[in-house]
Amino acid sequence: MSFWRFLKDQKLVAAGWLLFVLLTIFVIWLSPGLPLDWGTVGYLALIEGVLLIVLLVYHYFSRRVWWQKLALHKEQSAMQNYLTGARREDEQLQQEYINQVIREHQSMMQEIVAGQEEQKDYIDSWVHEIKVPLAASQLLLRSLEFDIPDDKYMMLENELGKIDGYVEQVLYFSRLDNFSKDYLIKDTSLKEVLLPVLRSNANYFIQRKIRYEVLGEDQSVLTDGKWLGFILQQLVSNAIKYTPSEGKITLIIEKKAKGVQLSVKDTGIGIPSEDLGRIFDKGFTGQNGRFSETHATGLGLYLARNLANQLGLELTAKSVVGAGTTMSLYFPYLAFYQEQK
Repeated sequence: MSFWRFLKDQKLVAAGWLLFVLLTIFVIWLSPGLPLDWGTVGYLALIEGVLLIVLLVYHYFSRRVWWQKLALHKEQSAMQNYLTGARREDEQLQQEYINQVIREHQSMMQEIVAGQEEQKDYIDSWVHEIKVPLAASQLLLRSLEFDIPDDKYMMLENELGKIDGYVEQVLYFSRLDNFSKDYLIKDTSLKEVLLPVLRSNANYFIQRKIRYEVLGEDQSVLTDGKWLGFILQQLVSNAIKYTPSEGKITLIIEKKAKGVQLSVKDTGIGIPSEDLGRIFDKGFTGQNGRFSETHATGLGLYLARNLANQLGLELTAKSVVGAGTTMSLYFPYLAFYQEQK
């Protein structure tokens, strides 16, 4: 706190000083043996004013150390470290109050973290448990392939695929906070990750008569193949979801000056300009999600952007209504890695 700001807070002290000067004048005026000499009054007021300033300066410098400690504590994670160094009674009171707030905050945070860990453990357990009947349902469906009409078989297979996709979203969503414990960065072939994603969506391509094409030579990038596969699954499924029958999805691998770019370009309905800036927000479905038959959850692109950021990648979107959307995933080169090569 600066000295001038300190003086602004001393209005009551200044009022008390003025009252004291007036009281001195009143006492002199009431005293019969003392003539009211304004020169003497002015001299007394000057002495009292100098004394007041000296006391204020002393008070300021005696408290400045404590105020600096408070300011430093505020800058250095105030809710993590306890406050120490109080010398006066009022400082002790402030210190005890602040430390009590910190203790309550830390206790509350521990409860929240413990609750989140329990919730995450439950979600992980639930996901793994539900995958068992889901896999059994898929096997059972395959055993009935020739006993039910083809269109019914395809519908059932698609619905089971959607359920599996939603379960994967829940699993990856629960793991966002623990990403640093579950990734392995290594040389990864883009086509080795991309082609299984395309094969897993083969039914949707066939059923909706959507063509796809992969352009560009395969490139090796430093990333985690499992997390990248999930990101690509969200981008490809979104492209399929909003591309009408007889449409086309083009996957383009390009080598840039400072990295590699993988683009998923569709000929779908496109994204309105007012929605384009919010498509990566959690739970945002936009006009397309609300008015189409796709029943969007608003989690796919949110997870894709977050996981891309965790991997050090850049996910961007361009779109023209009625012409299609292009999702681009950029893999920057690492300088030290290039030097070693």
